[in-house]
Amino acid sequence: MKKFSTAILKSIGLSCILALVSITALAQTPPTPNPNLKQTGKGHAFAATDYTGNKVFVVNASGAVEWEYKTGTCNDIWVLPNGNLLFNTGHGALEVNRAKEVVFSYESKSEVYACQRLTNGNTFIAECNAGRLLEVDPKGTVVFELRLLPEGKDGGHIYMRNARKLPNGNYLVAHYGEEMVREYAPTGKTVAEIPAVGGPHSAVRLENGNTLIACGDYKKAARVFEADPSGKTVWEITHDELPGISLKFMTGLQRLPNGNTVLTNWVGHGEFGKAPHIIEVTPDKKVVWTYQDDETMKTISSIQVLDVQDSRLLQGLMH
Repeated sequence: MKKFSTAILKSIGLSCILALVSITALAQTPPTPNPNLKQTGKGHAFAATDYTGNKVFVVNASGAVEWEYKTGTCNDIWVLPNGNLLFNTGHGALEVNRAKEVVFSYESKSEVYACQRLTNGNTFIAECNAGRLLEVDPKGTVVFELRLLPEGKDGGHIYMRNARKLPNGNYLVAHYGEEMVREYAPTGKTVAEIPAVGGPHSAVRLENGNTLIACGDYKKAARVFEADPSGKTVWEITHDELPGISLKFMTGLQRLPNGNTVLTNWVGHGEFGKAPHIIEVTPDKKVVWTYQDDETMKTISSIQVLDVQDSRLLQGLMH
């Protein structure tokens, strides 16, 4: 009886050990790889908007989504210094913390494609249909308004896309339907114009004074170009210039401190799955990173790379 009991106990003990080993191995087993994730080069951690997927994401350098928030047709995103995310929602803007609690909200009857946190704590918001450039305080009250269109006039769906308030107090606006980027003084006076064939989606004023512009498929030939203060193109990537990669509809932009440029390639309008969502190129246009996740994402329209140190983020100017 004693021998029998000892044998049973040994058997039970061995079973427990094997079970523990199995559980430990299971816990250490990495997540199942996403078979639809295609990433080349050294990846970045980033935040991005998915316009038709109605989500914003935070993604790690290995390409896995670590955080997401369901929203409307989001088009612009910022990860703020406090870790919160500021983004547009299609008809407004939200600031959400990582617990997914809303800490700032603005709603509009107009389509909204651009938002930006200003250094004074207010939020810049551009209303597309209404043609209004607004500054809104933390309580959601409009404290500044610049009308680019007469009151009551509807500029329509393609009147403007991204927009930014500049350090000089002026406003940089991508007028998609007019194929033009304009800089406006706070009075509404146009102080500069840059023609942008193909329809500008985003325009970024760089530290050197040039303007980096992403154009869509308005003329079926997406491109990205950099223009000097006179409007002369000094750098450009055309839709078919990168080997093996087609630019479908260029949207988000970020010039990194090392001089590389990160681009988001919006693959809507029947182009889903035909090109990477994100592309990083060197100044001499060598591709060093591509990212394509057709399982999780549909149409990436804006990006903020998170693993670079850039003081321009504190000025709301990084992308």
